[in-house]
Amino acid sequence: MTAAADTRAPHGPRFGLWVLGWGALAWLAMNLCVLALARGSFPFDRPALAGTPFGQQAAGPTLALVEQVALMGLVWMLTRRRRPFDMAARAPADARAWRETAGVLAYAMGGQVGGWILGPALGFRPFSFHLAGTLVGCSTPPSPAETALWAGYNFIVFAVIPYLWFRRRYSNADLNLVSTDRANDVLVLVAVLVMESAVQLAAMPGIFRMSPGAFLIAAPIAFMVFLVGTVLPTMVLIYAILLPRYLRLTGSATLTVILGGLTYALMHLVEGWSSFRSPHDAVLSVLFVFLSYTGPGMFKSFVTLRTGNAWVHALGYHAIAPHVIVDAPLVARILGIG
Repeated sequence: MTAAADTRAPHGPRFGLWVLGWGALAWLAMNLCVLALARGSFPFDRPALAGTPFGQQAAGPTLALVEQVALMGLVWMLTRRRRPFDMAARAPADARAWRETAGVLAYAMGGQVGGWILGPALGFRPFSFHLAGTLVGCSTPPSPAETALWAGYNFIVFAVIPYLWFRRRYSNADLNLVSTDRANDVLVLVAVLVMESAVQLAAMPGIFRMSPGAFLIAAPIAFMVFLVGTVLPTMVLIYAILLPRYLRLTGSATLTVILGGLTYALMHLVEGWSSFRSPHDAVLSVLFVFLSYTGPGMFKSFVTLRTGNAWVHALGYHAIAPHVIVDAPLVARILGIG
């Protein structure tokens, strides 16, 4: 599955198939739970999907996963002749890797709780890895102040502090931030960006309803806001720091991809569209977060394992698609750009 070589003997294909089998069963179980709890409608604040039939909304994460697996195939084809590199060697020995992994996950959850407290304390919604209204819209868009504070909080807590802490001991190469094959990295980045942009423009064509002038103003602002608020925090926390440790500790590329996906979903635990008005709504919201974000997180893991460069997924599958292509209209609405 990966171009990265492990310093330890990695698990064989049979283990990978076993992991995928259990993962598929878990995916099916979550979907069945969602269908049983939703009973034909979702309590989420997602105005961009208001006219979408329930069945299509429920199937959305699985359809997206199919597309993500297809993109994995494309990335595998483009990287199959790369010179192998040793990502597991970028992590420390097992005992330290366990401590660092547990510490980062605990810190990340503490950072999320801090955002859930700070946002309402300042009169805003709880801060998550996504700004309220991202991708699916919201009934009340964030104010410019909420947008700026959300981006600043996430950048400092989930990108700057973890990076500076780990940079004391590890190089940028150890943190998956240096290319081992620039030409191939650019090829993968551009191919993924083009394919994913085409899919998103077909599925969410909101930018076509913007005037060219409004888009030209909103697009670079959207790029910077989401780069600071979610792209760099995601890249540093999960794909620079945790991914090499997952590979080191598991010896399995397949399990590492899944763990990266689950961690990405965990960092979106409270979304702007979530409903916590009742225990029923809360359980349904959390289940749908894991269905919605595990797949994209797995793809980011796969790209990073194949290239050894976390910047490839950040620029090819996050900063522009979707956060410019889908979210430029949101930024225009926040700033009152006509």
